[in-house]
Amino acid sequence: MSKRIGLYPRVRVEGGGRGAVSQAGAVLLVETVRKVGLDTAISAALAPWRKPRAVHDPGKVLLDVALATALGGDCLADVAMLRAEPDMFGPVASDPTVSRLIDALAAAGPKALTAIRTARAEVRSRVWELAGADSPAAGGSVIVDIDGVLVLAHSEKQDATATWKKTFGHHPLVAFVDHGPAGSGEPVAALLRAGNAGSNTAADHIETAQLALAQLPQRLRRGRRTLIRTDSGGGTHAFLDWLSRRGRWLSYSVGMTITDAIHQAVLKIPKKAWTPAYDAGGTERPGAWVAEITDMPDLSTWPTGMRLIVRKERPHPGAQLRFTDLDGLRLTCFATNTKGGQLADLELRHRRRARCEDRIRNARDTGLRNLPLHDTAQNRIWLEIVSLALDLLAWMPMLALTGKTRRWEPKKLRLRLFSAAAQLVSSRISTEHDRLIFAGQAWCSSG
Repeated sequence: MSKRIGLYPRVRVEGGGRGAVSQAGAVLLVETVRKVGLDTAISAALAPWRKPRAVHDPGKVLLDVALATALGGDCLADVAMLRAEPDMFGPVASDPTVSRLIDALAAAGPKALTAIRTARAEVRSRVWELAGADSPAAGGSVIVDIDGVLVLAHSEKQDATATWKKTFGHHPLVAFVDHGPAGSGEPVAALLRAGNAGSNTAADHIETAQLALAQLPQRLRRGRRTLIRTDSGGGTHAFLDWLSRRGRWLSYSVGMTITDAIHQAVLKIPKKAWTPAYDAGGTERPGAWVAEITDMPDLSTWPTGMRLIVRKERPHPGAQLRFTDLDGLRLTCFATNTKGGQLADLELRHRRRARCEDRIRNARDTGLRNLPLHDTAQNRIWLEIVSLALDLLAWMPMLALTGKTRRWEPKKLRLRLFSAAAQLVSSRISTEHDRLIFAGQAWCSSG
C-alpha cells in the first residue's frame, strides 16, 4: 500500500465522459413543475405574449429563469446553467430572447403581473391538495406574515432612493404563508416600493394583504381562519379597520408602537396580573411576563373586539433599552381580535412571526439580494420570478421530502441535493424515457 501524502487523496480528473450531468438534483424541481402543472399554467397565462412562429414558449422562458434562480442564480444571464444541460432542461432561450420577454412583460404592466399571479394561485391550490396533511392549511386555517425588506442598489436604478437605515435601494413589502415548525414558508405577495417608502404605510399593507389573499384558496380569502401577522409597521388605524371590515372578518395579530397612553396603562397593571410568558417550546420562559391592557387605554376609535397584550422581559446582555421601557425591562405590545385563549399562547403565536425573517433571508439567497434590472417595471417582473423560485423551493420539500430535510433552506438544498452529479442513460425500451444514475441510485425521469 502506498503511503498517502497530504491531507487529501490524489484524484486525477479526465474529461470526455458521456452522459454526465451537473446539477442533476435539480430534476426534483423539474419534476415538481411537471407534477403540479406549473408549466402548463404559466404557458397558458403568458400565451398572449407569444409571437407568431416563435421558437420558445414565454412560459418556458420565464420558468427557466425561475429554475436558475432557485439553483442560486441572481440575474437573467444565469439561465446559462440550464442551457448547458439540454438533456435535463430542454431547449433554453438565448440571453437576448430572455431579455426581450422581460421587456415585453414589463411593458404590459399590471396585465402581465396579473397573468403570472393568477397562474401561481391556481397551482398553489393544487399543490396544497396534493400535500394533504402537510399542507399549511391542513388544520383548516392559515397564517400570512407581512414584512418589509431593504434591497440595496449599487448602481442607479429607477425608484432607488435613500432608505430609513441610511442605505440606498428599494423597500419592498413581502408576504409569506407560514408552514409552521415542520416546514419553511412560501411567498404570496411582493410589492415593489421605492427606498424611502414608509414602514407603516397603511395603503401599502392593504395592497400587500390583497395580493396575499388572492393567492390563497377561495375558502381562505376571508374569515377568522386566516390570520394576518405583522410587526408594528402594520399597527395603524386604517390597516386594522380594513382587516376587520364587515364581510372580511380576518383574524390579525399586529405589533403596536408603545405610545404614551399604552405606557401609562402598563404602569397601572397590578403585579398579580402578569403571567409568565412562554419560550419557543411552549414552556415558561424565565424573566418574561405578559398581561392584557384592553380595558385601560381608550380604544373606542379602534375596531370592535381588538385586544391589547403587552410583554415585559429582561433584555439580553448588551441590548439598549428605550425611553418607553419599564424598570429595566423591555416592553412590546401587539393587538389581536382573537377571542379567548391563554395570553402566553397568543403572545407566543405573535412572536413566531419572527419566522418571516428566515423567509426573507432565504429570499435574499434566491435572487432578492439585489434587483438586477434598471426599470421598476422590469424589477416587478423579477420579483415574480423570485416568487416562482421560492414557490418551487417550498413546494418540492412539502411534496417530496420528510423529517428534517423538509426544513432545509435554499443554501443547504443547493449544496447537498441540487449540486449532485449524475449520468444520463437512455432506456433501450423507449427513447422517450431517460434515467439519471446517481451514486448507487437511479432517478427515473419521464421524457
